[in-house]
Amino acid sequence: MKLYCLSGHPTLPCNVLKFKSTTIMLDCGLDTTSVLNFLPLPLVHSPRLSKLPGWISKDGSINLEKELKECAGRVFVDSQPEFCLPERELLDLSTIDVILISNYHCMMALPYITEHTGFTGTVYATEPTLQIGRLLMEELVNFMERVPKAQSATCWKNKEIQRMLPGPLKDAVEVWTWKRCYSMQEVNSALSKVQLVGYSQKVELFGAVQVSPLSSGYSLGSSNWIIQSHHEKVSYVSGSSLLTTHPQPMDQSSLKNSDVLILTGLTQMPTANPDGMLGEFCSNLAMTIRAGGNVLVPCYSSGVIYDLLECLYQFIESANLGTTPFYFISPVANSSLEFSQIFAEWLCHNKQTKVYLPEPPFPHAELIQTNKLKHYPSIHGDFSSEFRQPCVVFTGHPSLRFGDVVHFMELWGKSSLNTFPSTSHLSAPLYKMWESELSERASVLQPLHVVCPEQYTQPPLTQSHRSDLMLELQPPPMPYRRCSVLNLPFRRRYERVYILPELANSLVPSEVKPGVSVATVSAVLQSKDNKHTLQSVPKAPPVAPSKKRKRVMEEPPVTMAPKPLLSGAVPLEAFLATLQKHGITEVKVEETADGHILHLQAEDTLIQLEEDGTHIVCDNNEPLRATLRDLVLRFLQKL
Repeated sequence: MKLYCLSGHPTLPCNVLKFKSTTIMLDCGLDTTSVLNFLPLPLVHSPRLSKLPGWISKDGSINLEKELKECAGRVFVDSQPEFCLPERELLDLSTIDVILISNYHCMMALPYITEHTGFTGTVYATEPTLQIGRLLMEELVNFMERVPKAQSATCWKNKEIQRMLPGPLKDAVEVWTWKRCYSMQEVNSALSKVQLVGYSQKVELFGAVQVSPLSSGYSLGSSNWIIQSHHEKVSYVSGSSLLTTHPQPMDQSSLKNSDVLILTGLTQMPTANPDGMLGEFCSNLAMTIRAGGNVLVPCYSSGVIYDLLECLYQFIESANLGTTPFYFISPVANSSLEFSQIFAEWLCHNKQTKVYLPEPPFPHAELIQTNKLKHYPSIHGDFSSEFRQPCVVFTGHPSLRFGDVVHFMELWGKSSLNTFPSTSHLSAPLYKMWESELSERASVLQPLHVVCPEQYTQPPLTQSHRSDLMLELQPPPMPYRRCSVLNLPFRRRYERVYILPELANSLVPSEVKPGVSVATVSAVLQSKDNKHTLQSVPKAPPVAPSKKRKRVMEEPPVTMAPKPLLSGAVPLEAFLATLQKHGITEVKVEETADGHILHLQAEDTLIQLEEDGTHIVCDNNEPLRATLRDLVLRFLQKL
């Protein structure tokens, strides 16, 4: 069993598991941290960004004024943002049989995999994961296509030039493999390969293994996966939460007693208190509005925004913010808010019960009805005529490099009255388990082996002294990094074999000890689609008489009768008494670690009596050897 690690981002994983002749990709997350090296894409002309000076090396030998711009002591690429893709050279991705998706954030690289590697397999995901993932991809494509960049920066990627650049561009990984965003045509083609599954539904892969999704408690439709054969079990845990939020709670019991637990998606802020952060978010928002400022909340169009709106719904009246407008701006804002209300069966119990009252499961439906929350596809059109300040705006992208958020950063960035809370820091502890919490859960789950990103085996970068925040398990977890290939310390020991009824009826079991019977079988083993079946040995067809003599006679294969198997043990005292009756009296007995050695001195013969066998060492006296053999067989049972 091998694990290929194609992503270096611990919360946006992409791994490939080879298990029982199947090749399974576990998630295909898109590492968006690469876009932080690019200038923002403003929706309208930005004098500030257009006047940034170009970059020239100190000795003047490298002039990249058209590609690189200096801002606030850093150098940025002036081009369409590009993404760091999962590693594509570690193995042939066209050999992947299936892709298992755990949540909609971990499928954003799917079009790169399915459309450009020769992939011909199937993708499995839950319905909310598919539909909300489609919205996030559509939003990403929209953000990129509505602000196209004429020039494409490529010279800075030259290895010799990159070494001369200031950090962090100098330290960027595999920049020559970075790609621009995919198109909607590629998105639609990739998602057409998705097959929907429900929680606990068992899907058989080529008769070799079964895969089954379990609720992870992270987001709508998010899943952990069980990959198992008849005798082996692998659990894949990604982006899970034990907190009570809007998704179904995490299914922990099904993860117990795994042979291998592959662990990803832990929070990067293990000491953060979600309740405290939500309270701080609401209080800072109220202070900003009362001071006449605006609040810009950079966020994804699905997920944590549902919980933020629910929190604000309870806070608005008590804070006297009933007249403050709340705006949600995204190309898919309307679809996202509607999807959250219709996926009732994927919600926690409290929200499911509201659907049958009937009431909307999320309170943002009431906020929309009372005009306290308004949603728009972009800043153009109706929004520009209805916009009033002070206000609260939810929009993307959280990277602050593209989307409507860039416009508001330019508009409000100079005033200290405005605030910009980061939801990336909020969503991590709100949704995901952390290291020490998982260490406690591991004692309950009891996996034999744990595999995880190397970041989890070290203290967080921001708290290097906190060794208690490392993942500490026994045995120690196996860490991996991008481009690692792990040979998992686990070998298959058993295989299930089926026996046909007519063959089973012909067996004659013999009881070897109370409650245990054994039967010998002569059969043909047929292996097809990874299923093994014992069938009766076919009888040779009768040879039809022929008047003409054939030069070569084709005789049917001779089926040899199997030798009988022997069961039982040779008791020492009873065997010595039997030898005496047959005139063998001079016997020296020696005790060994495995049994006894009998030395027949007069006959110069040794008999080794062991638990799993009996050996007779007799030179040039075949009659004696045959006699001793028959005496031994008296104590054994033929099967």
